[in-house]
Amino acid sequence: MTLQQPSSFPEFLTKYVWDIDVARLDIREKPPWLAARILDKGDEPAVHWLRQNYTSEEIRGVLKTSRDLSLRSASFWALIYGVPRSEVRCFQEPYLSQRKTLWPY
Repeated sequence: MTLQQPSSFPEFLTKYVWDIDVARLDIREKPPWLAARILDKGDEPAVHWLRQNYTSEEIRGVLKTSRDLSLRSASFWALIYGVPRSEVRCFQEPYLSQRKTLWPY
């Protein structure tokens, strides 16, 4: 599959990057935090965009390194991309126990 190289940030994705200046974002750098945010909070068009702009290996890498995914999202995407739960960072200690300390439910 050939990946697109967009020149500007798509307007429909701005709701996922409320905390940054989109004009300064260079999506050609493929920031891992952007992929994690879309995996965690994205709707169908956002995930479609992600899958056209990030390789499967890059997405697997995000699953293995991101602490910011919800456990539900991490479980779903790990299953889709064939990443063993033991390799998903947000399921590893100390992140899992830290999450339980902050929200024990």
